[in-house]
Parts: sequence; structure tokens; C-alpha cells
Amino acid sequence: MLSKERLNRILSLSLPIIGAMISQNVLNLVDTAMVGTLGNAALAAVGLGGFALFMFQALILGISTGVQATSSRRKGEGRFDRLAVPLNAALLIVLLAAPVLSAFWYFLTPYIYPYLIADPEVIEQGVPYLQVRTLAIIFVGMNYSFRGYWNAVDHARLYMSTLVVMHGLNIFLNYVLIFGHFGAPALGVYGAGLASAIAMMVGTGIYFFLGLRHAKGNGFLHGLPSRTEVFSLIRLSLPSSLQQLFFAAGFTATFWIIGQVGTPELAAANVLINVTLVAILPGIGFGLAAATLVGQALGRGNVADARQWGWDVTKVGIVALGVLGIPMWLTPNLILGIFLHDPSTIELAQIPMRLVGVLMALEAVSLILMHGLLGAGDSRRVMVVSVSAQWLLFLPLAYLAGPVLGFGLLGIWVLQGVYRSAQAIVFLGFWRGGRWANISV
Repeated sequence: MLSKERLNRILSLSLPIIGAMISQNVLNLVDTAMVGTLGNAALAAVGLGGFALFMFQALILGISTGVQATSSRRKGEGRFDRLAVPLNAALLIVLLAAPVLSAFWYFLTPYIYPYLIADPEVIEQGVPYLQVRTLAIIFVGMNYSFRGYWNAVDHARLYMSTLVVMHGLNIFLNYVLIFGHFGAPALGVYGAGLASAIAMMVGTGIYFFLGLRHAKGNGFLHGLPSRTEVFSLIRLSLPSSLQQLFFAAGFTATFWIIGQVGTPELAAANVLINVTLVAILPGIGFGLAAATLVGQALGRGNVADARQWGWDVTKVGIVALGVLGIPMWLTPNLILGIFLHDPSTIELAQIPMRLVGVLMALEAVSLILMHGLLGAGDSRRVMVVSVSAQWLLFLPLAYLAGPVLGFGLLGIWVLQGVYRSAQAIVFLGFWRGGRWANISV
């Protein structure tokens, strides 16, 4: 049985992270609801553009994993004067790499986007949306670096409070720039992208202020990382970055496959995924807490405690996500009707939504143990499993089932459930095996 002390420790770490992620996905849902009033083409443009952006910036996002694994291990070792040195290294890497990525993707977007979907109305709205979002990649990378650090050192509340402010600003700017309030021009889909870029920049400024206030004594912007520490951070972060790159590219490919079925299916898929991302937030939050708890325990040299933290957090996550899945399979139309206004599009999404709800508990196992492995530094094996399951199993079968054999959105979503379940089983086997306990960070 899970002790009250360990449950309180899990909740004290995970709840602020979950709160921050709820803020993020509430923003996504508000974005979807606001843009949804502009029609299916606008909704498809934002959905496709959002996942293309995830792919464009994926090589930067993995830096958070390296920072969290390293800083949590340093805290467990009691090396408090070096806690923020991995953050310094991450910010330097982002500063050098992000502008190159932004310039590259900005100029390639008009050429790439038409390959993702053939609908000219979606292309017309999606290209400028994606371009303005790419300009903020440097801020996204820095924000993720700070996220890894705050979570690693038990300051997740700073991460949460910053995101709440940032997302509140984003929603306000959406209202102003999408619809043209307070004298601003009505920019539609482009306004949604511009609002997000501005909010990201403001969030980075807040993080630097908080870093100087709370992490200066731990080496923030003072402790220079050694060459060994920089390469160690890259070694831990690169597999996670590649995993996220292929995962994002896979999601973009999924949208392309669904786009071959039809634009209503693409609009339905955008809503399904955004609702799912909100529902799995506790799983991600518990997973990030597991990464911190595992890293700190390994830093103390207590492998048995690290192993038990993985199991304990997974138990809590299964209950939380299992409960959240109930409305998804019990009343799917009630949820879908908030975002979709075409009855035929709602009908397309109904059974896939039920399927997502049924599999939520198993999704918790996958997310939490995956992050536990990442917290131990086992990012290479996580990458291999994630990429292989998505690209060698799911995507080929999804294309065959959807556009070729005519099983449509439902067939694709059934296969997605199979692939995610298989991935959960593999991560469960990895955790039981224990090879992750011998990795040096």
C-alpha cells in the first residue's frame, strides 16, 4: 500500500505541474473554441500548424529532460552550488541553436505546408500562422529549460505561476487579435499565432526574473558548465529531442493521413487530440514528478527507493486518469459539442472519443514510467521504443486502414490505441528490468 507520506510527496510535486499543464491545455482549448467560430478550414489550419510547429521545435524541447535529470541528480547528491549549472548550459545551447532553427523553418514553411494538406483555404490560413509561431522558438526552448530546472529542484510552483500568467495573457491577446477588439485589426488565425508568440516572449522574461531571485545562489548565470557537463547534457537531451522530433513528425504525418480522408475528419481529429491532451495532463504531471523523485533517489544512491517511486507514482496516475476517462466514454457528444458545431463532424468523433476514455488508465502507465526512465537518464531506450512503435507500427497501418481501405477516422484511432498500449507494456518491462539504475548522469 502507498503510505500517506509518499502520497503527499507525490502530490506536492505533481499538483503544481498538473496545474501548469492544465493552464497550457486550457489555452489550447480556448484557442480551439475561438478559432472554431471561424470555420472548419481555420480549425484545421491551427491544428495542422500546431503539430507542424511541435515538429519544428522538437530538437529544442528535449533540453528540458536533460536539465531535469541532471539537476535532480545533483540535488540528491547535495551539490547545491551546481544545481543551476545544467540550466546555464541549456540556455546557452538554446541561444545558439534556436535562431538558426527559426530562420530555417520560417522560410521553408510556404513550401512544406502544401505537402501536409491539399485544401487551398487551409493552406492560405495555415502558412502565416505557422511562420509567426516559428519566430518564438528561442523563447519556447528557454521556457522548457526553466521547466526542467524548477521541476528538478522542487520549485514547480514557480513554473505553474509563470504559465498561468503567460496563458492568461495569451487568451486576452487571442480575444484582441483574432477578432479585432480594442481597436486592433481582426487578424483571424494569424492573430492566434501572434498572440502565442508574444506570450512566450513575456514568459521567458518572467523566468529570468525568477531565476535571478531564486537560483542565483545555485549558480544561475554564474556557474560556468564544464565541457564534460555540456556534453553530458547533450547526451541526455539529444535522444529525448529526437524522440520528440519523430513523435511530432508522426503526429503531423497522422494529420496528413487524416487529411487524405477529408477536412471534416481533420477538424474532428484536432478536437479529439486537444481534448485528449487535457485529459492526460495528470499522467504527464505525475510522470515529471516521477522523473524528479527517481533522479533524486539515484543521486542519494538509493536504487530501491527510486524503483518504488516509479511504482507508487504509477498507482496514483492509474486512478487519476481512469476517473478522467469516464466522461469521455460515457458522454462524448457533450464534450465534443463544445468545440464542434457540425452534427456530422461530431458523429465522426464520437466513437474515437469513447475509445480514448477506455484506454486512459493504460496511458497513465506509459506516461509515468516513460518519464521515470527519462529521470534516470535512460533516454536512448525510450527514444528507440517510441519512434519504432509510432513509425514502424502505427503510421503504416493507419495509412492502410484510413485512406486506402476506407476505415476512416475510426480505423486510425483504433490503431492509435493499439500502438499506445503496446508502448506502455514495453516501458513496464523496462522498469521491471532495472537497467536504468546503472546510468551515470
